[in-house]
Amino acid sequence: MLYFWILFNLFAIGMLALDLRVFHRPGHVVRFREALGWSAMWIALAVVFAAMVYFWQGHQTALEFVTGYVVELSLSVDNLFVFLVIFRYFSVPDEQQHRVLFWGILGALVMRGIFIGAGVGLIHRFHWVLYVFGVLLIYSGIRVCVMGEHQIDPSKNPLVNVLRRMIPVTDQYHEGRFFIRFPQKAPSLYATPLLVVLLVIETTDVLFAVDSIPAVLAITLNAFIVYTSNVFAILGLRSMYFAVAGLMKIFRFLHYGLAVVLMLIGLKMLIADYFRIPTLATLGMVAGVLLISVLASVAYPAKNPD
Repeated sequence: MLYFWILFNLFAIGMLALDLRVFHRPGHVVRFREALGWSAMWIALAVVFAAMVYFWQGHQTALEFVTGYVVELSLSVDNLFVFLVIFRYFSVPDEQQHRVLFWGILGALVMRGIFIGAGVGLIHRFHWVLYVFGVLLIYSGIRVCVMGEHQIDPSKNPLVNVLRRMIPVTDQYHEGRFFIRFPQKAPSLYATPLLVVLLVIETTDVLFAVDSIPAVLAITLNAFIVYTSNVFAILGLRSMYFAVAGLMKIFRFLHYGLAVVLMLIGLKMLIADYFRIPTLATLGMVAGVLLISVLASVAYPAKNPD
């Protein structure tokens, strides 16, 4: 099994490197059509991987992967709103946003792997943790319904404040660089605002992982399936951001749909010992809730889209 973990991580890192170093080596603005093509490619790769899982471990495991992928991808949509807020707050140039998301996603892969390993281990050793995760998901869903979209104030991020105390930060961006040297100054090494943005992206992802990883653990405790479904969703998230950044406000009810998804999956975790909900039924509920929220957003658009 270790062999498959190594191969999959090499594949993920290789695709990220190919994306950054070959297809997006010169910093440029990612257009809608290009982002849509990359999003379709990541979804197609997830479908191919699901087919491989089907022939490798059977129908049930493949279904668990697909359900976990759909759940993680749908919950990751909320990340897009926060990315938009962060980039606007720091006035990140369009041509440099792709670079920040690349390194942010690379860090997210490491953190998600650690979280998933810890979560699966805790549930196997302490079964009652399953109920804690269930309550956490229901609470998160209620919080989203009450508070609306996630409100993130980048200026209050503790790591950003620590960074500013440790190293001076320039006022301007410097062609996609995270650090820059000024030999004529003391100290000579400065961080750029792009590094600050990366820190905010990374710490924000930790908050989202608290919601999304327990949601997938409610579907399966197979660590490899949980991890791969998370990774495929995260890899496609960067392209999805550029594909839908201009259409965010159209789906005004989507965050309510995501809240309902969190509560439904939390409820599934709480009743798992008494009533087992089939994975296919979970997938149907998630898809149905998201479809209704999108249709409602299209049918009743915001009066003031600006």
